[in-house]
Amino acid sequence: MVTLIHPQLPLGFEPGELFTFDSFVAGSNAVTAGLAQQAATGKGEKQLYFWGDAGLGKSHLLQASCNLAAKNGYTVCYLTRAEILNQSADMFDGLEQVDLICLDDIETWLVDAEWERALFDLVNRVRENNNYLMMASAHPPDEAFVKLPDLRSRLSWGPVFQLQQLSDKEKFQALHYRARQSGLELPEKVADYLMQRYQRDMFGLFQRLAVLDKASMATQRRLTIPLIKSVFGD
Repeated sequence: MVTLIHPQLPLGFEPGELFTFDSFVAGSNAVTAGLAQQAATGKGEKQLYFWGDAGLGKSHLLQASCNLAAKNGYTVCYLTRAEILNQSADMFDGLEQVDLICLDDIETWLVDAEWERALFDLVNRVRENNNYLMMASAHPPDEAFVKLPDLRSRLSWGPVFQLQQLSDKEKFQALHYRARQSGLELPEKVADYLMQRYQRDMFGLFQRLAVLDKASMATQRRLTIPLIKSVFGD
């Protein structure tokens, strides 16, 4: 475990196998994933900003970067709305000392001038300390959710990428890999059924696969269309 010692952040990040670059099917996002992987090994761009709809892999990329950096001995910090909500903005004090900082869902907690100023100052300090910063949002940095003009410019200091949807073939690859991680066999026709009958974004598909994994273990049944129907209805 790589532990971050910080007065407001007694956090740890446990390197795992679920969110890795191997399990990230990049598709049209190959350049984005490549730059994130470089940054996680202490190379390349010092700041990256990912944006796009839910289910495109923003959080996956951030956690994969933390996993890889941690395995290489770097200190890391991954923060989402859940960790930041109800905290004071001074929780960012000293965070620039961490080798890799990953901030997720920034549009959900960047809600007032105090937080905008805190992020503005953090971006500056990270740059001064020559460390790495990755951020993810549902929106590009130049949209109106960022009120402070100077912060908008800071968020664009590094490359800004809009993540793209995967093709159906690439979605199957991602589902197949996630199923293998859980010890499940996912036939192509079963994956096709999932993608045709239910929401098609990867977040929703992975959620359903996790439910099916539990149902398969509980009933000792293989992953089949009848099992899907019995769990989710026809």
